[in-house]
Amino acid sequence: MNSGDAWVEGPNGERFWGRFGAAGLLVHDLRRGVLLQHRADWSHFGGTWGLPGGARHEGETAVEGALREAAEEAAVPADAVEVLFTSVLDLGFWSYTTVVAQAVRAFEPHMADVESIELRWVSVPEVAELPLHPGFGASWPELRSRLAALAG
Repeated sequence: MNSGDAWVEGPNGERFWGRFGAAGLLVHDLRRGVLLQHRADWSHFGGTWGLPGGARHEGETAVEGALREAAEEAAVPADAVEVLFTSVLDLGFWSYTTVVAQAVRAFEPHMADVESIELRWVSVPEVAELPLHPGFGASWPELRSRLAALAG
């Protein structure tokens, strides 16, 4: 499978990571909140909080990519989560898919590569208090609302 690890340049010169788009996993645990990644300083928007995720491989679905990346970066076991829904930002030349999943069993994430400063379960109300990755920050209000609607 062909790795998508490369920059894509948009028509206005903006750069986006992932030749075949990118995906991230938002894991929600009813007791502990959502799993967030404090991004390594050297990464794009380093020092901000976001989701474990990254470039999709050629032919890989967004769900497959998000689960693979979350396993690589945060040791999230695929069998510990159940996908609830996806949310797609499609710019025409590049897309990012947030895969939202419910934790169906407890697990402890740990930094499995160098892309994180820290991993943390954050209560839903506290997420917006952190310095968020701009893309995640822009999508958080809608994601939060959809999570709340599912919780009833």
